[in-house]
Amino acid sequence: MKRKHILLFYISMMFVSFSGMAQQETVTNDSITKKNEKYGLRVGADISKPLRTLLEDGYTGFEVIADFRVSERFYAAAEIGNEKKDRFEANLNSKTSGSYAKVGFDFNAYNNWLGMNNAIHGGLRYGFSTFTQELLAYGIYTTNPTFPASFRTDPREFTGLTAHWAELIVGVKTEIFNNLYLSVNLQLKRKISEDKPDNFDNLYIPGFNRTYDFSEFGVGYGYSISYLIPIFKK
Repeated sequence: MKRKHILLFYISMMFVSFSGMAQQETVTNDSITKKNEKYGLRVGADISKPLRTLLEDGYTGFEVIADFRVSERFYAAAEIGNEKKDRFEANLNSKTSGSYAKVGFDFNAYNNWLGMNNAIHGGLRYGFSTFTQELLAYGIYTTNPTFPASFRTDPREFTGLTAHWAELIVGVKTEIFNNLYLSVNLQLKRKISEDKPDNFDNLYIPGFNRTYDFSEFGVGYGYSISYLIPIFKK
């Protein structure tokens, strides 16, 4: 009988020990908390354009950016801006000025650590621009030695011009302080349609940037600072 009581005692102690360990493990697991992710409107400006305005002769521009998080990885995005570009070359003087807007979405491919909200993103945009071209002076090319090449000053203004394009964008966003972000991106653009002045090409399209002969493609970049206005957590 003594042996039975001792055996029952040891078995009871083992059950108590296992029960205590299980309770401790349950408490430890239950103590892990999940941090809610912020959803809201992020607004800012492309600071590369004011820098370009200061450093590049004949250029003036600004751009306002915004995005809104609609799901865990997708963001609705838009940019609006205004640009003026002067070109004074050996055989052509012209001015371009106008406004533009781009709308689309971004997809965040980066898996953030707990509490982080950075992004390595890719996205698409539809771009639209309305602008004015001024042809100030141009050179007349000739191979006839009797009539040498001349430079003609004949100002002409072409208003109400428009252009449409599609844009692929890739970039990185980093949260440097709480809700404050720095980002850099590269853009590949493809013209869909454009209004051309009579006997003159669009050498520069606001929002699209410089155009090239025999190519519908263009490139661009952006370096921006933005602030997230949290609306809700999820």
